[in-house]
Amino acid sequence: MSGDTARNGAVHPPSALGAGRSARAIPDQSPTPLGRLVATVERLRREVLEAQAAADGRALVELAKGILIGQLNCTPAAAARQLDVLCRESGTSRLELAADIVNQASRDQVSEIAAAFVEGARTGTGTGGDDDTAGHATVSVRLRTAESGMLAAASDTQAVAESLLTNALGPLGAVAVAVWTAVPDGSLALAGHAGFPSREAVRWRHVPPGVSTVAGLALRERRLVTLPRLGRAGLPSVGHLQWPDGGRMAVPTGTGGRIHGVLEICWPQPLAPQPPQIERQVEALAELCARTMDAAPPVDPTAVDAVLPDVAELIDLAEGLQDPAVVLTPVLDPEGRLSDFRIRHAGSRFVDPVGRPRGDVNGALLLEAYPMAAAENGLFDIIERVHATGEPFRAERMSLTALVDQIPLTSVADISVSRHGAAVLLIWRIEDETARLANLLQHAQRLGRIGGFEENLATGETTWNAQLYALHGLPATAPPVRLRELPGHAHPDDSAALGRFLRALLRHRRPSSVNFRLQRPDGITRHIRVVAEPVLDADQRLHAVRGAYQDISAQHWTEVALAATRDQLAHTEAESAERNRLALQLQHAIMPVTPPAVEAPGMRVAVRYRPAETESLVGGDWYDTVVLPSGLIMLSVGDVAGHGIEAATGMVVLRNALRGLAVTGAGPGQLLSWLNTVTHNLAKHVTATAVCGLYDPSTRVLRWARAGHLPPVLVRGGGAEAFPLIEGLLLGALPDVVYGEREVRLEPDDTLLMFTDGLVERRDSSVQDSLGHLVNAAAAGAGDLDARLDRLLAGSRSDTDDDTCVIGIQVG
Repeated sequence: MSGDTARNGAVHPPSALGAGRSARAIPDQSPTPLGRLVATVERLRREVLEAQAAADGRALVELAKGILIGQLNCTPAAAARQLDVLCRESGTSRLELAADIVNQASRDQVSEIAAAFVEGARTGTGTGGDDDTAGHATVSVRLRTAESGMLAAASDTQAVAESLLTNALGPLGAVAVAVWTAVPDGSLALAGHAGFPSREAVRWRHVPPGVSTVAGLALRERRLVTLPRLGRAGLPSVGHLQWPDGGRMAVPTGTGGRIHGVLEICWPQPLAPQPPQIERQVEALAELCARTMDAAPPVDPTAVDAVLPDVAELIDLAEGLQDPAVVLTPVLDPEGRLSDFRIRHAGSRFVDPVGRPRGDVNGALLLEAYPMAAAENGLFDIIERVHATGEPFRAERMSLTALVDQIPLTSVADISVSRHGAAVLLIWRIEDETARLANLLQHAQRLGRIGGFEENLATGETTWNAQLYALHGLPATAPPVRLRELPGHAHPDDSAALGRFLRALLRHRRPSSVNFRLQRPDGITRHIRVVAEPVLDADQRLHAVRGAYQDISAQHWTEVALAATRDQLAHTEAESAERNRLALQLQHAIMPVTPPAVEAPGMRVAVRYRPAETESLVGGDWYDTVVLPSGLIMLSVGDVAGHGIEAATGMVVLRNALRGLAVTGAGPGQLLSWLNTVTHNLAKHVTATAVCGLYDPSTRVLRWARAGHLPPVLVRGGGAEAFPLIEGLLLGALPDVVYGEREVRLEPDDTLLMFTDGLVERRDSSVQDSLGHLVNAAAAGAGDLDARLDRLLAGSRSDTDDDTCVIGIQVG
């Protein structure tokens, strides 16, 4: 046996083999007492593991002998000789032959996995982990040897974990195994481990509920989970400090639809994607592990009438409950998988959603009695999950659907599902229509802050609901306030309104309502609306009064705030209208819309002014034409930024300042420099643009300067052109600015146009494009000065709703 075991290599753990290689690679050194002790411990550990593996191998061989004894009806000695003969004839080891005999006899999951490896070798889809020609034998030996070791140590989960690692998972490259037990409260307990340091295992002996771990993920999803790199998954687990970059596999262990725990396997290096054959091996090992963890007696799928002791106790418990209860037991298919639940007992208080007597459902299968429970995330899924994990489930107002003559009928119920041993206890409380409507009314009253009352006038008894006590600020033990006592709890100013309400209700016996301020004992005042109606007896006499209180405080204060906002808005609108009226009046007083033409020596001046279309957009455009004492004629046009009273008053300041400065005899550049000083220092927060020109009638020379404004346009003969731009910053931007000047000699019949940007500015065009359009329009025009200006104003393409001012100067 030892030779067979060594030849197969399935019983030597990687750690032991690695330790042997390391020992041979270490140079010969003088032994120390500590070194001798370590070597002795390592040697004894290897011997113990080899002995355990040899014992597991012998158990597998003995199992094969037992199968031969049963099949050949021979003695144990004859079975042993037959086994040796078969080994020589087939050229295989005793372990390989024993595993093959067990596979043929059992026809279980292990034999199916071994057959899958044979098929993989034949079709070229092998795993690569084993030699293809020997894959079937190696897998069979590993799994059957592990099965023998686990069955031998069925009561010792620690020994089961060690057998799994040594016989089955170590050859796959795994270095550690953890066997977790699932506790019904959602926690995990480390029942057995192999390959992990003892101190690390002690730290992880218990995982509380709600902690996300690798095993918890597999338990929650109820499937095999593979993590190629543990560190990247962000899930802690036992040994994550030793192998942070290693791979992990975790698979639930369960039998008969119940999950007992989780088998977790650790690799030291990143785990490559595993073929289905390897995953099936791991699932088979998990199922073997579950058999050793299941302490419940086996359930016979064909035993319909058998009742286990714990089920009988649960039936007694269900009968003692005040709520309708159903006891369910799992029904397994021939392969041991959960297929349905049987209704073992329906309690005496059982209420069927569709009205069937409990005798019709007792003993029936759950999906036969309630086929609609099989819907996704339906009742069957809930019961199956509780049965599998042991975690109880509770829900309020869950919909239950049943079929009556193929017509689905839905009821609402509070559900509670819990596992007790091998059975499941289902409790449901069906909500009837009366209770549902009462519950709906209660919530409606709570949300609407409504309290109901009824007052019996004959007996003086008054009934309030809980919401009405809360509205009055009274404890539930306080006596209710009668209607005739209501004025004593209200604001004195509301006494007259309450008197009219009571007279209409009690004397004239007609429904009535009233709004009043309720003064509560805690000092809080609430705005309340009461609606009530009289209740007459058979003789049409007033018998009682019933009605409702509603807290309308929030509505009242909202209306007060809305009224205040409305008043403030009206006041603001009136102020704004008055400001605009004053600004417009000021603007029109200084610059009338149709000013008269100005006659000056050697020239004629005409002005057109168009206010903004909206009176709220009163702007700051201005123009001025004045004959100075020196005989020169000052021509100016400007535009103050903004609208409203500020722009209008700024326009008045600048226009008058420029007119006053012009009498000094200074040139246009100097005048704009002084006007900039005035704008920057005296007219706060005002900026403006302007063009200023001084025309000498004797020489027909025009000297002009600009401050950020568009240049004038000269119309001569049949053409027109804008003056070249000269430097000039807008007014008010900087304290000291120097403005350049230009001279232009005008010819008889020339027409000079000075204007504000309201004449040309468009939102969708550049200033240069708009100015070019004006030049073309001015050149195309003909006729006298007034007609030319009217055509320019009428053909303006501006779309900014701004004031427009244009001055035309015609040289004589």
